Parts: sequence; C-alpha cells; structure tokens
Amino acid sequence: MGARNVRASVSPLHEEIEALVWAMECMRNLLQFQVTFATDCSQLVKMVLEPDEWPAFASYLEDIKNLQQSFVSSKIIHVPRTQNLRADSLARSVRKQTSFVVHMDTELPVWFTESV
Repeated sequence: MGARNVRASVSPLHEEIEALVWAMECMRNLLQFQVTFATDCSQLVKMVLEPDEWPAFASYLEDIKNLQQSFVSSKIIHVPRTQNLRADSLARSVRKQTSFVVHMDTELPVWFTESV
C-alpha cells in the first residue's frame, strides 16, 4: 500500500483488503485476466470465501466480487510468511525504518537491496 501513498486505515485487516482491491484493479487495468493473488493474511482469504461472515467489510467485499467478474480466472490464496522468505524479509526491514517516505528512482535504495 505504500506505493499508493494513501492514508492509514482503521486496522491492519482494512489495509490488507484495500491492498487486494488495489492489486485487482491494477491487474485488470494491465489486462491480466488470469491471476492468482497471494497474501500472508489468512483472514483475508476467509473474508473473500465467506463474505456474509464479515458485514463490516461488506463494501470492500462487494468491490472484490465485482472485480473478480473482470477476470477469466482468479484465485486468492494464503501463503504464510514462513514460506515466502523474501516477503518476510521485506516486511521486517520496513518495520525498522524510521520513516515511511516513498522513494521513486531508477536505482533501488541501499536499505532495500541489503534487506533482500
């Protein structure tokens, strides 16, 4: 979500679902219609599979349902951080940063290349 430069959400779960909606919109806009979205948030996968159980997220889940219709094939799967060391390393290094300034350049920042 940092790439979008958006305000902080109500909760980490809200951040996860907003990130999924954004990723789905990006893939649709890039004309990628067979996509597997992977997340380390098992609750997010449960939400999408059982939307009636999550009334507080109804508007987000409606957006996801509508976006899913844009795809020929799409899945949302859970991949634990322990099975994705690069994502885990990136998440840990971000927590160590003193600020959340997004830096866009043709070169990766030193802290990023060292953490990966």
